[in-house]
Amino acid sequence: MTIGPLLRSLLSTSTRKSLSTSTSRPPPVSLFSRSFSAAATATASSAAASLPSLDPNRLRNVAVIAHVDHGKTTLMDRLLRQCGADIPHERAMDSISLERERGITIASKVTSVSWKDNELNMVDTPGHADFGGEVERVVGMVEGAILVVDAGEGPLAQTKFVLAKALKYGLRPILLLNKVDRPAVTEERCDEVESLVFDLFANLGASEEQLDFPVLYASAKEGWASLTFTKNPPDDTKNMSHLLDTIVRHVPPPTASLDEPFKMLVSMMEKDFYLGRILTGRVSSGIVRVGDRVHGLRKTDSGVDQIEDGKVVKLMKKKGTSMVLIDSAGAGDIISMAGLASPSIGHTVANTEVTTALPTVELDPPTISMTFGVNDSPLAGRDGIHLTGGKIGDRLMAEAETNLAINVVPGLSESYEVQGRGELQLGILIENMRREGFELSVSPPKVMYKTENGIKLEPIEEITIEVNEEHVGLVMEALSHRRAEILDMGPVPGNEGRTRMSLTCPSRGLVGYRSVFSSDTRGTGFMHRAFLTYAKHKGPLGNVRKGVLISVGYGAITAHALMSLEARGTLFVTPGMETYDGMIIGEHSRDTDLDVNPVRAKELTNVRAAGKDENIKLSPPRLMTLEEAIGYVASDELIEVTPKAIRLRKRYLDVNKRKAMAKRPKE
Repeated sequence: MTIGPLLRSLLSTSTRKSLSTSTSRPPPVSLFSRSFSAAATATASSAAASLPSLDPNRLRNVAVIAHVDHGKTTLMDRLLRQCGADIPHERAMDSISLERERGITIASKVTSVSWKDNELNMVDTPGHADFGGEVERVVGMVEGAILVVDAGEGPLAQTKFVLAKALKYGLRPILLLNKVDRPAVTEERCDEVESLVFDLFANLGASEEQLDFPVLYASAKEGWASLTFTKNPPDDTKNMSHLLDTIVRHVPPPTASLDEPFKMLVSMMEKDFYLGRILTGRVSSGIVRVGDRVHGLRKTDSGVDQIEDGKVVKLMKKKGTSMVLIDSAGAGDIISMAGLASPSIGHTVANTEVTTALPTVELDPPTISMTFGVNDSPLAGRDGIHLTGGKIGDRLMAEAETNLAINVVPGLSESYEVQGRGELQLGILIENMRREGFELSVSPPKVMYKTENGIKLEPIEEITIEVNEEHVGLVMEALSHRRAEILDMGPVPGNEGRTRMSLTCPSRGLVGYRSVFSSDTRGTGFMHRAFLTYAKHKGPLGNVRKGVLISVGYGAITAHALMSLEARGTLFVTPGMETYDGMIIGEHSRDTDLDVNPVRAKELTNVRAAGKDENIKLSPPRLMTLEEAIGYVASDELIEVTPKAIRLRKRYLDVNKRKAMAKRPKE
């Protein structure tokens, strides 16, 4: 039997239309559109994908959770390759350019692989606590989790953070000890880490069923997993089949009914140039087919609101690294659909007879906020294309719609308060806006306080620090100024001369500390932090920063002027850069601010020739990255962000206005 008539009968009219026109259109921009046209050309694979078995018992929904840099995304690569997917590059699930540049996962991604008649829906999650909202919204889609732990480092602060989320939702984790091929990792070390993880499970209130977790040993980099400790398994077992078999055996299939009406909770959303809004989520009950009438529902304080009525235009499913069209999907499966323009994350899409919405995900509260406003410096408008407050507001509102961990509150005079989980999360947002051509001014991060029973509460974070013994004193002194308290301290097993410390510290004390920590430890220290709780306000911080050098000149900075300013402190600028009144050009060596003139030119006479400037040798300046700038600025300062430059400036550029404001009593 030929596959052509079968394909024609199965694909919907709208699908056939898109297939017939896909060759004449220019290639679309979006990931969905690229995969969509790829699906059109794949005949046999599309036919197979268009005939999914709707039995929930052959499905396994699994999230991969871990601390930063313990090997989640590399593991996903190996699992995809094991199941026959074509991997275009290493860390294939990191599809955003910033993820590939920085080597971290920022957004959760879903894909599916087939293994021995079973369909495994795999979710790759971020490990950084700042992106905890990505973890929270996807753990409700899965029944199991692979907890990846570095066998050398053991469980760290954010291992605890992501594991607590998984256990809260009743997931049954599989423990995978990764990087066992490293020379320092021994069987005794793996046993130690396993018992540490067991203690962590018990402390987080795991049930007996969750405590009975299988343990596997793996090297994701080399592409193998083993049921017993080994550093070099036999060639015929040097693959991921043991892990895939354990998933099928240990993770329960979704408990879902195909006979009930169709319902789906939206967990992810993406906008596509051709298809409009793409909604991704897990089907909680029933069957959905292309062409079905559906509507969007939203829970409110007064009940359930209907948002929009429409029909399913496209059904899609991620297979490996590409998106394929499907004709129908059943309960328990994770799919993407197009056709509705209004529902977003946390809303329910269901058959038209359904009037109740599914319960939404509980998110942790934001802990810091920053104010985004229009760039009003004298150098504004030179680099960017989006300059107005309206454009900035629209972009921030669009971000808040797709990222539930960010709240946007409109403020005064075209400014917006953006609330999030940490400096890194907001730094990534600013970096994305910068690359899109936005110019904006950003205030320093402010901690979000709470008041309960008349007591002021502030967010406290748990920090794990690992440093060489000679740096312990410096780190302890710096953290004592920041109101940190030590919980535990001891040597690092298997690492001579290294010390590990666990501390608690107010979030406001950690703002800007990462760059100080890197310089204090000469780049050899590790620091990991995660939100712990809200606790009573700890009082004012010690002296955590010196004063700054402020420009009182406008124009190009000269080497002649910088030569005399070098003795005053650390410079942030180089000769030839533009400056203006009120711009910060360096850090003062004392605790007070100092007004300086960096554009002062050399007065030329018969004795003082211009050519002598060529002999000036300046020390290399400290050029601030965006993250360093966010952590550095004080409450009376702003960061000017443009596509080509990051500048620090005073909030009030006029020197007299600054002096008048300095005399005001502080809040």
